[in-house]
Amino acid sequence: MWESEHGPRGGDELNLLEPGRNYGWGVITHGMQDGVTKTAQEGMEQPVVHWTPAIGPSSIVFYSGDRYRGWKNNLFVCGLGGQQLRRLEIATDRVTDQEPVLTQSGRVRDLVIGPDGYFYVALQFPGAKLSDSTQGVVVRLIPVP
Repeated sequence: MWESEHGPRGGDELNLLEPGRNYGWGVITHGMQDGVTKTAQEGMEQPVVHWTPAIGPSSIVFYSGDRYRGWKNNLFVCGLGGQQLRRLEIATDRVTDQEPVLTQSGRVRDLVIGPDGYFYVALQFPGAKLSDSTQGVVVRLIPVP
């Protein structure tokens, strides 16, 4: 099971969770957290990927369809603070490559795969503050032929 972790002031993580493992929350971090100064400790797992500066991960989705050539079995990570949608290529238990798919479209709040096999992305308009009402749009991503 894969999970994203919104780290403390940076150090956002992608982890591959396994039973009985300790992922170090509150003890180690690649971000900045009061009272936490270590990035590693024996008996604690390192993230598969960490993002500093933070991207503010929200939802993650594995793509298993055929609508987007070359993206089958890739993991997609929504970024709130980073205002991006990232595509990650994964081989077994590691990320071999990653790239931003959407940038400068606002905060990427959520991503789902519709029954038609296309991505539907919930975006908050660029420039909105967290205290503002969350005006935005849901867009469908259509691949360019």
